[in-house]
Amino acid sequence: MSKPPSPRMRKVNELVREVVADEVKELKDPRIGFMTITGVDTAPNLRNAIVYYSVLGDAEQRQATAAALRRAGKRLQAAVARQTRLKYTPILEFRVDPAIETGLRMDRLLHDLEQEEGS
Repeated sequence: MSKPPSPRMRKVNELVREVVADEVKELKDPRIGFMTITGVDTAPNLRNAIVYYSVLGDAEQRQATAAALRRAGKRLQAAVARQTRLKYTPILEFRVDPAIETGLRMDRLLHDLEQEEGS
């Protein structure tokens, strides 16, 4: 279990998240579906950052969005460099936010449990 980020790293994570979220809205790639940047986890040395996102849609839409984000990675990284004053510009890695899927799974399990109790 990793320790929670320091107040400084929380600020860095939120700053990078805001820049990436704003820039993603400007992308003209039709493969990007209805998505939200849900969080960022930047390494303490500022060299790498994992950008978490969620996408509404089926597996095909999620795959298309992932491909579009990978393709736009350098452009988004350049925007982070332009709009922030960090010692290093982190290399961005995009991952689907597991918390969203976990929450949906828990919701389904609770719903199924209620249905069984009602029978």
